[in-house]
Amino acid sequence: MSNKTKARRLAPGPDRDKVAQELRKKYDSGTSIRALAQETGRSYGGVHRLLKDAGVAFRSRGGNRRSAD
Repeated sequence: MSNKTKARRLAPGPDRDKVAQELRKKYDSGTSIRALAQETGRSYGGVHRLLKDAGVAFRSRGGNRRSAD
């Protein structure tokens, strides 16, 4: 059984903007998109779309890399 909830589409307006700004604050403080998706019960794509609409400058992919010492 999947632990995903039923899709929750947010209509444009103040509620969507509020959710997007809350996600932006968490993303800007270092939380990953995947973690935000799991925390809110939304899909990765849904969270990404909300962050994009909020004007987020996305981090590069892949996390920290080790130096080639």
